[in-house]
Amino acid sequence: MLSLFEDVHERRKTRSVKWDLMEMIYEVEDASEILPLWVADMDFPAPPPVTEALKSRLEHPILGYTYMDEEIKSAVAAWQSKRNDWQIKNDEIMFQTGVIPAIAAILQVFTNPGDAVVVTPPVYPPFFSIPQNQGRKVLYSKLIEKDGEFSFDFTDLEEKFSKATFFIFCHPHNPGGKVWKEDEVKEILRLAEKHDVLIISDEIHSDLVLKPHLHIPLTKLAGDQAHRIFTCIAPTKTFNLAGIQASMLIVTDPKKRMRLENHAAANGTGMMNAFAPVALKAAYEEGDVWLDELLDVLSSNMDMVINKLNAAIPAIKAPKPEATYLMWLDCRGLEMEESEIMDKLLNVGKVALEPGSKYGEAGTGFLRLNVACPPSVLEDGVNRIIKALG
Repeated sequence: MLSLFEDVHERRKTRSVKWDLMEMIYEVEDASEILPLWVADMDFPAPPPVTEALKSRLEHPILGYTYMDEEIKSAVAAWQSKRNDWQIKNDEIMFQTGVIPAIAAILQVFTNPGDAVVVTPPVYPPFFSIPQNQGRKVLYSKLIEKDGEFSFDFTDLEEKFSKATFFIFCHPHNPGGKVWKEDEVKEILRLAEKHDVLIISDEIHSDLVLKPHLHIPLTKLAGDQAHRIFTCIAPTKTFNLAGIQASMLIVTDPKKRMRLENHAAANGTGMMNAFAPVALKAAYEEGDVWLDELLDVLSSNMDMVINKLNAAIPAIKAPKPEATYLMWLDCRGLEMEESEIMDKLLNVGKVALEPGSKYGEAGTGFLRLNVACPPSVLEDGVNRIIKALG
């Protein structure tokens, strides 16, 4: 199966956001020579069992309305039991077209304009843009960063919780690749109970945890506080199926599930596309081998980036993530403005990374690098970074 992660596939002119929208995203006239290592999808084929299942489905020429049933829910529950030792009941599982629509729906149902939502930057931009767009107040509790390691400022976090209705928890962390440990997770639960804060736990990267680290689902530790948690998971990030648009919400409180179901009915949302149940079931039932090999490739790719950058540009610090396929490069040692760094990357190195300021002011001075591509492509990308910034 190794060739699946070594072969280079042409993705231009496939309506790929990553490859075909660079002119618009980066405001350049011609991106044909720019290598995209930015948005979080992979340049690896989906697992063969998934593509085979989709091909089989397409043997039937009618693509009518579809639904997610108990068989699909059981596949989700079995996967979480096997990978995270987390026991989910089928009736706790709800489906959405994506984690972002799920977060938006939760906030619409359980908050009002003017309510405060806590986020911990640097963090995935929709965590603050969605509440802002809904007229909610965003409270920022900046993560502590030291030598590439992130931690919470629990004193500040509690102060923000005392004013808030919701906390959006990035677990594992994007963009820093941090796997939150049991004592950290328990402290978040303690503070949420003390201040009666509800939690959206975005665990979309929970399958992409590198050895020896382990993901601990928030609800698994919550005990009698599980009712305040909305957990978002999906096969799409894990198995490179973003275009399928399928995610799950795990909600243990039946009254909260009913309110979300009523919201979906009122807004005409919740219908899945014809390929979602097919891909989801195949991924969760037959994707283990592919995923385990992927994690080895990602770890090796990260090691290569670290070794090459350490040797060529010591001013860039490249800590190894504990999860995700995203590296958070500390470029503060270059003593350059972000605009200058991005200009050099795009126009000298011909490589596209994401500027850290996209993840909030706390991300200024950093770059996010996607390493989920064939090793030969990534090595080319690192050489371009060195050409631009070395």
